[in-house]
Amino acid sequence: MLWTAAAVVALGFLVALEIAARHYGLPGPITNQAKEVIFAPKSGPLLYASMALMMVVLTWRQRFIAIAAAIGIDIVFFLVRWAVDAKMMFGNGALWVILACVVIAVTRRTGQERVLLLKGVGLGLLLVAGRKTGDTWLLITSKTRPTVLDQYVATADHALGNPSWLIGRFVRSTGPIGAHVLDYVYIQLAVMAVIVALYQLRNVSTERRFPAHHLVRTFLVIGLLGPAFYMIYPVVGPIFAYGADGGHWAVANVWPNSASISVPHHMPFNEFTPRNCMPSLHTAWATTIFIHSRKGPRALRYAGAFWLIATLGATLGFGYHYGTDIIAGVVFALTIEAALRSLARGWDRSGTQLVAYGATVFAALLLSYRYLSMPMAEHPWVFGPLLILAMVSVIHYFVRTTRMWEPQAEPVRHLEPQAGPQPELV
Repeated sequence: MLWTAAAVVALGFLVALEIAARHYGLPGPITNQAKEVIFAPKSGPLLYASMALMMVVLTWRQRFIAIAAAIGIDIVFFLVRWAVDAKMMFGNGALWVILACVVIAVTRRTGQERVLLLKGVGLGLLLVAGRKTGDTWLLITSKTRPTVLDQYVATADHALGNPSWLIGRFVRSTGPIGAHVLDYVYIQLAVMAVIVALYQLRNVSTERRFPAHHLVRTFLVIGLLGPAFYMIYPVVGPIFAYGADGGHWAVANVWPNSASISVPHHMPFNEFTPRNCMPSLHTAWATTIFIHSRKGPRALRYAGAFWLIATLGATLGFGYHYGTDIIAGVVFALTIEAALRSLARGWDRSGTQLVAYGATVFAALLLSYRYLSMPMAEHPWVFGPLLILAMVSVIHYFVRTTRMWEPQAEPVRHLEPQAGPQPELV
């Protein structure tokens, strides 16, 4: 019943976004996904990552068959596109295999096996649908929010020393190599999330059930709830509001060379740049990847740490985010993660208090950026440490509480030697 209700809600949400996109004369998430059955996908790696998630419910023999089928279909599409000189991209084969598993689940499976296969397919399709709905959300933010709050966020960012300006100059100094590495990490964030999720879900095929909580759940909820704050707090980012990419809509073309303090105001902006800055969802997603990679092998832990650091470097160094929304993104991610862990284990006082504290700090950050930006800029040695302290307090509270939730190993009991004479070795 829960999975059925979730499927109905998800379908209704997709239909609503499709209608909203059509209202602005553009295709919505359903249309864009349907096109990828035949036409070149937007992201082939994402489709194969989605298929990999779906395959956690399959046996090894079934996985090899699915991979071979997907590659074979992609080869056919590649040859046809090459012959007609069409856009080249792989991934159709992975989508065909996922859809084929839906048909197999309905026609060839029964009972628990059908439910398990449909859950696997749903997991893979949710990752794909999340990307499409995100694109539609960005379109809606640009069309419905004609003014942005970048001046307030940029002014508050002085309390942190304008990290986007500093790291932006550093990334430019590294040349094309550093920029390409950071760009790849930034774009393929979902693929890294799938790698961590595959480790967490590695036993599903043998245990025939999913764990109570895993990375994909947090990843999807962040993507679902985050854009709501884009509507509440529209911000385009320093490279648009203060850089050349903003054109004549920008305050000035000064990023990342210089940053000055002035009284902030609402500023109008164009109708096609997404208002996707506050909070930084890339930071939130990278934070959850880091958290969920902590219980993996050493290579996975190192990869999770690298992805977090590189994502922070990309979001700031490319001018997509300010330091203030990086802090908000971390707090947002930990609050969502705490809520989903509490939901999986059963709500209690510690979970409720942790979620309430994270939500309170998150709300306080947004309000302070809007209404205290000038005092923050004028007194950076006061408000800068306060912002860092607020984020660190949520991190500390999260770590302390979740450690208490971990099952404790029972100590080994040692038998005391009995009194009296003991046998001697001969």
